[in-house]
Amino acid sequence: MTERTLTTRSVHPLLKLALEFGPLAIFFFANSYGDRLFGVASDRRIFVATGIFIVASLVALAASRVLMGYLPRMAIVNAVVVTVFGGLTIVLDDAFFIKVKPTIVNALFGSVLLGGLWFGRSLLALVLDTVLQLDEAGWRKLTLRWGLFFFVLAALNEVVWRTQTQDFWVAFKVWGVMPLTMAFALAQTPLILKHEIKPAKAAE
Repeated sequence: MTERTLTTRSVHPLLKLALEFGPLAIFFFANSYGDRLFGVASDRRIFVATGIFIVASLVALAASRVLMGYLPRMAIVNAVVVTVFGGLTIVLDDAFFIKVKPTIVNALFGSVLLGGLWFGRSLLALVLDTVLQLDEAGWRKLTLRWGLFFFVLAALNEVVWRTQTQDFWVAFKVWGVMPLTMAFALAQTPLILKHEIKPAKAAE
């Protein structure tokens, strides 16, 4: 058995969801009420919220390691990018960097997935192989769909932050991207059921 198999612990789905989306919800809350909670000007809320977002992302990553026994790859990438681009936002006093962060993360994930397919590998299987058991065609199709979806999210982020207010963009990250992602994941159920590998029945 692999090291990950030996150290992985079962975590309640709601707790796992909280670890993944909790830092984003905290970011939204801090941006919405930062002026009242921390006494900063309304146009400075984004910088306070970004600092809190960095801390919350790192805490969630550490909690994932303790509770699940391993560090999810996507969570590592996201925490690193949040820290780098959030740090640039604060140091350079420019919200551009935190706004473009989702574009870069989603484009990176999309490029990795589609690039893997180009070289004949369904990399999504490396992330979800402990959750789903699909045949080769199923992994290819699911990887292609998620790769394209990540590019759609990257494009949406660019459109929203460049055309809407800062507060609208922050709200969109929570109340727009999260429901879209969940809806897309649920929409893949027919594909998953079609290509799922059923466990062999034990011999009687």
